[in-house]
Amino acid sequence: MFKPSQPMMARLRLTTKQVNGGYYKGNRTGSMGYFAKNGSYIIDWKKVRTYVVPENLDQFKVGVHAQWDIAWMVFVSVVDPMLTHGQLTPFVTNRMTPTKGKYTREIEKDNGDVVIVERAFGGKDFLDLWASDNGREVLEQERIEKGESTETRQ
Repeated sequence: MFKPSQPMMARLRLTTKQVNGGYYKGNRTGSMGYFAKNGSYIIDWKKVRTYVVPENLDQFKVGVHAQWDIAWMVFVSVVDPMLTHGQLTPFVTNRMTPTKGKYTREIEKDNGDVVIVERAFGGKDFLDLWASDNGREVLEQERIEKGESTETRQ
């Protein structure tokens, strides 16, 4: 019978320190079943997480609930045909108007129409946000810069 050598036995223990953070520890959500004696995996359906559509479905676009499929390790959207209107956007209400973005810009088309489109959060936006959150520090920095500029003039 094959027996590994002592150096080989030392390498069999796999720890996080030996593989530089590459040791997979899972996402620690627990098991959804157990392994049978023959090696197959048995799903315990009492442990499987399912997400049910909320009440008052007439206010929502679709009657969909997501279910974790252990065999494929993915979330599966299970559509209830009695509640579906043909779209796959679960839990989005029909009553709410679309939210407009805070960061927009105006673009003028060739025919002269002005269109407002959303834009990305830019560096100037970040600086403005930082200045609004750190007002005292901004005022102190301006005072220091103003003091330096008067000293250089003299």
